[in-house]
Amino acid sequence: MKILLTGANGYIGTRLLPLLLEDKHEVVCMVRDQRRFAAQSDLTDQVTIISGDLLKADSLSEIPADIDAAYYLVHSMSSSDSGFSEMEKQSSENFSSAIKKTNCKQIIYLTGIANDDHLSKHLGSRLAVEEQLKASGIACTILRAAIIIGSGSASFEIIRDLTEKIPVMITPKWVKTLCQPIGIRDVLAYLNGVLLNEKAYNQTFDIGGPDVLTYRDMMQGYAKERGLKRYIFTVPVLTPRLSSLWLNLITAVPYSLARSLVDSMKNEVVCNDDRIHEVVPRQCLTYAESLHLAFEKIDQNSIVSSWKDALNRGYLQTDFMDQIKVPQNGTLQYKVKMPFDRKAEEVFENIWSIGGSRGWYFMDWLWHFRGFLDKLFGGVGTRRGRTSNVDLQPGDVLDFWRVLLADKKNKRLLLYAEMKVPGEAWLELKLVEFHGGAFLSQIATFRPKGLWGRVYWYAMWPFHIVLFKGMAREIITYQPNT
Repeated sequence: MKILLTGANGYIGTRLLPLLLEDKHEVVCMVRDQRRFAAQSDLTDQVTIISGDLLKADSLSEIPADIDAAYYLVHSMSSSDSGFSEMEKQSSENFSSAIKKTNCKQIIYLTGIANDDHLSKHLGSRLAVEEQLKASGIACTILRAAIIIGSGSASFEIIRDLTEKIPVMITPKWVKTLCQPIGIRDVLAYLNGVLLNEKAYNQTFDIGGPDVLTYRDMMQGYAKERGLKRYIFTVPVLTPRLSSLWLNLITAVPYSLARSLVDSMKNEVVCNDDRIHEVVPRQCLTYAESLHLAFEKIDQNSIVSSWKDALNRGYLQTDFMDQIKVPQNGTLQYKVKMPFDRKAEEVFENIWSIGGSRGWYFMDWLWHFRGFLDKLFGGVGTRRGRTSNVDLQPGDVLDFWRVLLADKKNKRLLLYAEMKVPGEAWLELKLVEFHGGAFLSQIATFRPKGLWGRVYWYAMWPFHIVLFKGMAREIITYQPNT
């Protein structure tokens, strides 16, 4: 069967694609930038890749007419707090209009459980998307899940950040809200199981694991799995805004995403029924089992995908890979050129491992302080870390940077800043080898926006002199086993 997979670069789509190929389906992956898919996936030669942006109706003309089913796995939750509902509405309208022109028999949509009478803005927006997809006239299968537990999922990462970092927590009252978490493995099984299954046509299913827990229970369950002792106290005075700021500062999520999550946490997300088992019989993993599997993937450095790798329109446009060529006009630069007599492969391995748990080699505390300031102003900060400690791909997050180019062959790494700055910033690290020697080239490029951009750059200049020279020196001399 011929399947259209939207969101093929996303957290769910990246994991679903191999399962569809294992079942011998012909898969058409719709992505906003084919270069990013090609750089991240080793399945490129097994699928058809088309470009399309669901916010732009005229970009969807490449969708084949002969598809049998389509997965709708996109959302705008990481967009601005005020704009995601409009973006979700526009995306679903454009998708419905385009899919009606095909032979598609089924649309499969993964969304959130929405059983309360008074829904958050986020859950209400997702419900509106359901209705828009149903209006296409094509049989829809709606799978509604609570929080998804798996390596790289936003929900898991929030629980992980809070529980690992804070032994005594003062928490808002939403930690007492009931939730029915589900493991990522079970979500994928349901997405695959309902595909072209006529019993699932025009049906809406709640999907969840066997445990109904409060968010407090989930944090304590995480602590138990990790052998940690945690004390959680609930107070009624933390407003949604304060709770969002708290999540933003403590965890990796940006403020806009934290606000959407907090608003949704007032709603109980518990399955109303188990009809899905009649269509896709399955014994789902317990919460503890899902945690255990997530830890295994993290320990093995085999996280397949992460919510952090989804492009955030608030910081970077979807055509970000066009910025691989760093602009020269209207920019300011600080360059470090440092020779070395060590093996180039060893030095580049240090570049390849930068950020995340390895850190930035020199005055790491200053990088984290800059990340803290970024968080205070609603930015992403440095808590996002890296998707993988051993690999880098274009589009990956790296603390408060986005990887534009990760070229091992030519020993070049190019990063684009997603921190809050009055302009645009790039950081390039590369090794230049020549007859009889080699040197590390490190170039920080800034394109200021107005007067404040220039004030910012020159205010940072004294730090650049110390920081970048020290970082280059440590990258050259660092020994991983010391």
